[in-house]
Amino acid sequence: MQQLFRSPLLWVSVAVLALSGCQNTPHRAPVEDRTVGKGTPAQAIPGTAVTPAPESKPLPGAENAGKPGYYTVKPGDTLIRIAMDNGQGWKDVARWNGMDNPNLIEVGQVLRVAPPGLDPNAATTRPLATSKVETRPLDGKSPAPATTTAAASAPASGVATPSAPLATKDDDDISWGWPASGAVAAGFDEVRNKGMAFSGKAGDPVFAAADGRVMYAGAGLRGYGNMIIIKHSTNYLTAYAHNQTLLVKEDQVVRKGQKIAEMGSSDADSVKLHFEVRKQGKPIDPSKLLPAR
Repeated sequence: MQQLFRSPLLWVSVAVLALSGCQNTPHRAPVEDRTVGKGTPAQAIPGTAVTPAPESKPLPGAENAGKPGYYTVKPGDTLIRIAMDNGQGWKDVARWNGMDNPNLIEVGQVLRVAPPGLDPNAATTRPLATSKVETRPLDGKSPAPATTTAAASAPASGVATPSAPLATKDDDDISWGWPASGAVAAGFDEVRNKGMAFSGKAGDPVFAAADGRVMYAGAGLRGYGNMIIIKHSTNYLTAYAHNQTLLVKEDQVVRKGQKIAEMGSSDADSVKLHFEVRKQGKPIDPSKLLPAR
C-alpha cells in the first residue's frame, strides 16, 4: 500500500479526479453592479473609474445673447474696438458690465453696449459738461493677438471709473469742422475705407472736428496706430488715426478746431490722417457733414 502512494502516476490521477469534482459543483463569482452618480454604469475595465463630465459654466451675460444693446465677443476683439463699433466709450462699457478687470474679456462673453435703462434704438442727448477729469494715458502698446480670450487695452490698475457727463448738444446742432488742412488723399468707401485720408507731413496739426469729450487716446487698436476717439453726442463720434503725437487725454473736453494731435505714420505706410465719423457706431461719409472749404 505504501508503495502505491509512492507512485507519482497515482498522485497525478488523484489530482485529476479532484479537479473534475470541482467542475461538477456549479459556482459563479458574484457580480457587483457599480454606478457613479445617478444611473451611470461603471466601466467594465478593471481598475478604471467613471467620473461625470464637468458641467460647462455659462459665460457672463450669455442669457442676453442676440438681444438689442448687447454684443457677443468674438476672437480678436478688444474692448476699445467693441466700444467704438457701438458708439460708446470703453470705460462706459466696462462699467455697465461690472468688469473688475477691463483688461480681459472672453470669447463668447455677452457685453452690454447700450446704457442700462436706455432703449438702444432711441436717440437721446445730454448737455455739454465743462468739468474735466484726466486719467493716466494708456501705455501705447498694441495688445497681443487674441486666442481663446480677447485683450482689452485698458489701464492695468483695474476697475474702470465712470466717465464725466458726455459733451454734446442735439445731433442736428453739432457744428463740424475739418480735422486737417491737407488735401483729401482718399475718400469714404464702405468696403475699403471707412473714413477719409488727409495727406500732410509729420508734425502737421490735427484738429477736433467738433466739440466733444475724448473717449480714448492711445495705440491699442491694431491698424490705427496712435489714435484719438472723441464722442460728440449719444449718436456721433469721430476717430483720428496714425498720429505722431497725442496732445489730449481720456475724459478731456475739447472744442471744435482745437489741436489734439500731430500727424504721423504710426501703423501706416506713409504720413497721413485717417479720419472717421461714426453714427451709432457705424461709419458714415464724413464729407456729408463737413462744411465747404
